[in-house]
Amino acid sequence: MRKWLVLLSPLFLLGCQTWGPTWSELSGARYYNLTTLHRLPAVIVSVDDQGAFPSRPIKVEPGRHEIRLQGTQPGWKGATEETMVLTLEPCKRYYLNAQYENSIQPRFTPVVDYVENIAGCRIVTAAK
Repeated sequence: MRKWLVLLSPLFLLGCQTWGPTWSELSGARYYNLTTLHRLPAVIVSVDDQGAFPSRPIKVEPGRHEIRLQGTQPGWKGATEETMVLTLEPCKRYYLNAQYENSIQPRFTPVVDYVENIAGCRIVTAAK
């Protein structure tokens, strides 16, 4: 039985996405709680037309991305979505939120609430 497990283990790993030493991350969570009026967490619906993310925060390649966010305004039926284009730097985690004009309208503007360094991430430069 143990031999079969050893032989089949590479097949289980084929479905896992591997990341090199450099990546960027996206999160819809708030970094600062209750410091900006009418700013709420956002749901990241898609990144470059890809959705259904298996993990949080979402790992993506550094570079330019089109990110679709859904607002989380409590009490509103139906979801409001907005798109933002963002150039992600390597080894940074971006906290994306919904900035509402007021508490009675469902429209929001996507904003970057905070950017922090990712521990354990290394920026790889090309050899000269």
